[in-house]
Amino acid sequence: MSEPVAPVPEAPISSGRKWAITFTVMVVAFMQILDTSVTNVVLPHLQGSLSAGLDEVSWVITSYLAANAVVIPATGWLAGLMGRKRFFMVCATLFTVSSFLSGIAPDLNTLIIARIFQGLGGGPIIPLSQAILWEIFPFHQRGLAMAVWGVGFILGPILGPTVGGYLADELSWRWIFYINLPVGILGFAMASLFLFDPPYLRKHARIAWWGLGLMILGFGCLQLILDRGEREEWFDSPTIVAMTVTAVIALVAFLIRELKTSDPILDLSVFTDRNFAAGVMLISIVGFGMFSGMLLVAVFTQKLLGYDAWTSGLVLAPGGLGNVFSLFASGMVTRVDQRLMLAFGCLLNAVSLYMMTSLTLGMDYWALALPRFLQGFAVGFIFVPMSTLTLATIRRDKLINATAVYGMMRNIGGGVGIAVATTLLAQRSQFHQATLVSHITVWDPETRARLTRWASHFVIQGSDAFTAERRAVAMLYRETVAQAQLLAYADDFWLLAVMFAVVPLLLPFMRRVRMAAPASAGAPATERSTAHAVEEGAT
Repeated sequence: MSEPVAPVPEAPISSGRKWAITFTVMVVAFMQILDTSVTNVVLPHLQGSLSAGLDEVSWVITSYLAANAVVIPATGWLAGLMGRKRFFMVCATLFTVSSFLSGIAPDLNTLIIARIFQGLGGGPIIPLSQAILWEIFPFHQRGLAMAVWGVGFILGPILGPTVGGYLADELSWRWIFYINLPVGILGFAMASLFLFDPPYLRKHARIAWWGLGLMILGFGCLQLILDRGEREEWFDSPTIVAMTVTAVIALVAFLIRELKTSDPILDLSVFTDRNFAAGVMLISIVGFGMFSGMLLVAVFTQKLLGYDAWTSGLVLAPGGLGNVFSLFASGMVTRVDQRLMLAFGCLLNAVSLYMMTSLTLGMDYWALALPRFLQGFAVGFIFVPMSTLTLATIRRDKLINATAVYGMMRNIGGGVGIAVATTLLAQRSQFHQATLVSHITVWDPETRARLTRWASHFVIQGSDAFTAERRAVAMLYRETVAQAQLLAYADDFWLLAVMFAVVPLLLPFMRRVRMAAPASAGAPATERSTAHAVEEGAT
């Protein structure tokens, strides 16, 4: 049995204040997560309103994600520099003000600049929220606390497309930013009332300019590569090649600097914790599957099934319902082996993704809703046990830094997942289209029969024989392309199903987290622990 290493004493604050803090960070985190996904569905509205092309307006999303990527690794360092409460309030304020500026933006350049500041304000909110909840709740209550907070975390990407689509269609795209204002003001007010700075928070006396510069350059270029790679044809583009070289050099230099300095921006010593190192690797895999899976469902329903943004969002909604059930069931995370819960969640997610490999162009809403419900139910058995296994043995004074690394790796995994999924989708579509076309000839009886049916259809509609024949060929081509894309989606879902099925094989590298006996009253607060890791089934 390993020695307890995580000083997590019960916080000396009232139960009411604990839940007030939980609601505070959940509200602000929900606002940030909602805004991450809501802009995807309003790009056509932005094109028309701002007279810009799709590639230009896509920078509205890219700028936000890039700003997120460069600020999240510095969350722990910035919290030490400003104080945790003040930093949280600064983030909420910056996010809210930049949301207002995004809403009133008169042109695309102004909107992109406002979105950069919005990303800078929103990025640290998730790791800060996790660290705060992990600190204020004793170990036996953390499962329930993270489940309650997780409702907002999961519902954001589900409600984003529906809310964004509805507001953009009924009012204006500007309202997807205006809705953040009351939520941001409420979150700021509650944070000022309930949040506090822990006594162990390390204060930084100076600004590490070299570290900041390398971090911004490295992570910024990495995010731009992941987001723009597919549009720029990856390494066929000199721009992508240049950014890749820059990212590699900057990140390597950043890591060397962080390992050698006595005042790091990103404290890499947390990787000496076995559970944390394994958990960070696993959360990147889970992020790969979760983010890319949700994107594939949304794109499939809109591009191939012809759903509008509202209906496409409703397809994702059953996932939220299943998630609510499982998150509260996952409150038992401190009483059972977290690895078993995590294995169950990953395998159930693999089953739901396997169900999605049987896609058809004629499938109805419920054929999509059932796999989404199972996915949502599985998520509650993934994120809460995963965060428990990963963070329970981290010292309290390193929690904000650890949650920042944890969130960064989840986002990087998600970015890589989306990039791989979209690239694979394009390549497999071309492959399947070439394969299908090779089997379609005028001498094939089924092909001739289908052309005849389409030609007859167009003749009945009033076309002459020649035009009907041409239109029949065009319809056959469209059907072939649609079937090729359908097979490509199935390939993507197969890949994700296999990934989630493999995750349980890696769980023996992690140790189950158990309750530890209370330390003696005379022990210093920074050395007490209510949880420790027990090594089972691993050397």
